[in-house]
Order: sequence, then C-alpha cells, then structure tokens
Amino acid sequence: MSFDVARARRAYPALAEGFVHFDGAAGTLVAEPVARAVAGVLGGAVSNRTTAFEPGRRALRIVEQARAAVGDLLGADPAGVVFGPSATALTYTVARGLAEQWQPGDNVVVTRLDHDANVRPWVQLAARAGVEVRWAAFDPATGALPTDVFGPLVDGRTRVVAVTAASNAIGTRPDVAAIAGIAHEAGAVVYVDGVHATAHLPVDVAALGADYYVTSAYKWSGPHLAACAATPQQWERTAMLKLLPSPDAVPERFELGTPSFELLAGVEAAVDFIATLDDEASGSRRDRVLRSMAAVDAYEMDLFDRLLKGLRAVPSVRVLPAPEGGCPTVSFRVGDQNPARTAGLLGEQGICVFSGDYYAAEYFIAMGLRESGGAVRAGLYHYTTAEEVDRLVAAVAQVL
Repeated sequence: MSFDVARARRAYPALAEGFVHFDGAAGTLVAEPVARAVAGVLGGAVSNRTTAFEPGRRALRIVEQARAAVGDLLGADPAGVVFGPSATALTYTVARGLAEQWQPGDNVVVTRLDHDANVRPWVQLAARAGVEVRWAAFDPATGALPTDVFGPLVDGRTRVVAVTAASNAIGTRPDVAAIAGIAHEAGAVVYVDGVHATAHLPVDVAALGADYYVTSAYKWSGPHLAACAATPQQWERTAMLKLLPSPDAVPERFELGTPSFELLAGVEAAVDFIATLDDEASGSRRDRVLRSMAAVDAYEMDLFDRLLKGLRAVPSVRVLPAPEGGCPTVSFRVGDQNPARTAGLLGEQGICVFSGDYYAAEYFIAMGLRESGGAVRAGLYHYTTAEEVDRLVAAVAQVL
C-alpha cells in the first residue's frame, strides 16, 4: 500500500485557508475534482432525463454513472442504489416502507450506540404500528457493542435490526456481520448506518450482511447527497408512495422528484478520487477503491494512535472509552469545562472540533453526559497530518 498525505492534501483547495480540520466526523472538505464535476454540469447543457435529445441523454448518463460509482465504492449492485438528500431522509423512506408490513406483536431492534438517524425513524414508526422496540446496549466501561446482546433481543417476530457500522461519537465498530447473522437466522432485515464508516474503511455490503446500507457523500469528499444500497429484490419488497406519472421501477420509484444532476456528477467524481488515494493501486475502479481505502485506514489508525496517546497524557483530559480497532474518532472532556467552551477556545486558534452529542443522543444519555454538554469530538481524515495532531494536543493542554 502507498499513501502520500502531501499528495492527497493538494487535492483540497480549502486547506489553503489554514484551518486545522478535526471536524471530519461531521463532514469533509470537498476534493477539487468533485467541485469541478459539479460546476461542469451547472455550466453545461443538461436537461431533465429523456432519450429525445442530447442534454436529456446526458442526464440519464449522469444518474447511471453515479449509481455505478456508489456500487464500486460499496460493493453493491448499481441497480439497487437509491439517492436522497441525506441519510436521515433515506432511512425514514425505508422505515416507512418496511413499517407497512409490521403487525402488533412484531418488534424492531435498535442500539444505544447509533446516530439518532438510525434510531428515531424506527422508534417512531414502531409506535405508529404498535410494534415493540428493543434496545441493544453498549458497554459503558469499554464503549463496545457486544454481539451477544443481540441474541436475547432477536426472535421470530423481529422485523428489523438497525445497527451502525461505526459510531460517529467514539468510533466503535460493531461486528456487523455477526449481528446480521443473528438477525437473518430469525428472518429479520438488517439496516446498516454506514455514514461514519465509509469514509475510513473498505466496504463490502454483502460481506457485512447488510440488507440496506446508507452512506453520505459529504463524508467522503463529495457533495451533500446520500445513497442507500440494497438489492433490487429488497427494494421491490419495500413499499413507497409516489406520484402517478413517476416511474414504478426500482430504484427510481424511491427518488421523489427530479434529482440534482450536478451533485450526482460530484458523487461519481468523489468515488473516482477515492480510487486514486493509493497511487500504486491498479485494476478496476472497485479494486482501486478497496486498495486505496485500505491504505487510508492504515494511515489514519497510525495517526489516531498518536492522538490518543497525546490526549491521554494530558492530566485534565478524560477520553471517553472505546475499543481498539474502531474508526479514528474520539470524544473527550477537559476537566469540568463545558465542551462548548472547549470547542470555542480551540476554534479561536483555528482548530475545528465539534461539541455536544452530534446526534448520538442515546449514547450520551446512557453515559450521563448529554445534559452537561456532551463532549468534544475530534475526527481524523486522510488529509490530517502528524503536525496537526500535535497542534491539537498542545492546544487542548492549554484550554483549561
């Protein structure tokens, strides 16, 4: 594997502004080829989709190429890639569709580790359908989500198991494949929130056992657009309200209204860019994506080890527990300082971090920290440098 952080950084014009970005867990900077692709569509002749004339055929190609790109990123069937404005919106779409078949006495399983976008849609639709919600708890001492907690929760009346591929708060990576095995043995559908994981790891939705896998392009250098991947057969089993003239076919029937062709072009460009992050990668785009993301993972985890050691060496810092092998994201508090105050002081130095619960509401409620401001979150990305890590640690040591 070959990863050159200096070469990667040259692809991000925004880095020239001089900010230190540890806000990557909330969204990444846009790579230059992505911005160029978006602008190219906006400046060209692209109409709504039709085969009657060339601008309409361009729109058709943009959509087809974007689906193929996401398929290569995730190891998914392009014919089962549905686009939407956000992962939250897509999850609500799927939840509403699946809930049409739920009956009283059924149950759904959610976790207290997940982003609320993979909790509240299931909880709310379960309440409407009179369906039980069962909660998988993480271990507060370690931050792990043990696979064995799912066994007692899942049974023949379980309709959905919703689980994250990686916590956006502390980086924990549950054993999704093992959890999916438990769910599938009982006949349940598995909905995986891959928003945080996709930016840091090679992804194979089939290997994970995900019946649905949702991701957001702005987490991996792309535009603000999301995609949910499932097999076409799985989408066929999912109900959807639509306009009469709108296509009945999968995946189009799940995409309400005219899509943003410029953003779809940006999605394709983002996947093409990801495939270049290992400059020794070769073969198909899928092959190059897998190798590049493996190189990214190795680089980020070495850097993350440096960050954790640095933060833990600061006497006033409390790092929230997380198991090894997660994504490079850490939540911490500095003494008794309100996390918003910490983030503000770091921001005054040009260091970008978030504070609060970052929508991981159930996690912070379980940890007893939500009412007191949650925590500060620092997330690495492949354009983070060792010098930036050291700058963050030094600044944290001085903010109290």
